[in-house]
Amino acid sequence: MDKGYEKESFESISIKTSVAKKFRLYSKKLHKSNSMTLLLMLDFFEANNLSPDKSLDSTIYTLENLIKKRISAVIAILRDIEKKQTKPTVAMLQALFEEMEPKSKSLLVERKKRKELPTRFSEKNNNL
Repeated sequence: MDKGYEKESFESISIKTSVAKKFRLYSKKLHKSNSMTLLLMLDFFEANNLSPDKSLDSTIYTLENLIKKRISAVIAILRDIEKKQTKPTVAMLQALFEEMEPKSKSLLVERKKRKELPTRFSEKNNNL
């Protein structure tokens, strides 16, 4: 049974046999009753302000152009944010970090080797 419509009675509408068969197949694909399928279709047309007589091509192109304009506007906003906020902020942070870094002195200094002088003393090996 259709939820919310259990107590309503049925009404008949005269339609051609081929249309009825096609509609019943479509209802089965949706796993809905014939009444609910027809109700869904009517709600869809009313909600989207569509008419079965009109072609959707013009509507689709209009929507596509509207979406493209909105995407272009978003891209322009992001570029503006990048130019006016992100790049100057990064530059200021880099300048701060460069000032904060102490000039590093090399901790390890390489010394030149000295010439070894002859030793005056030597150790004795005490092998007992």
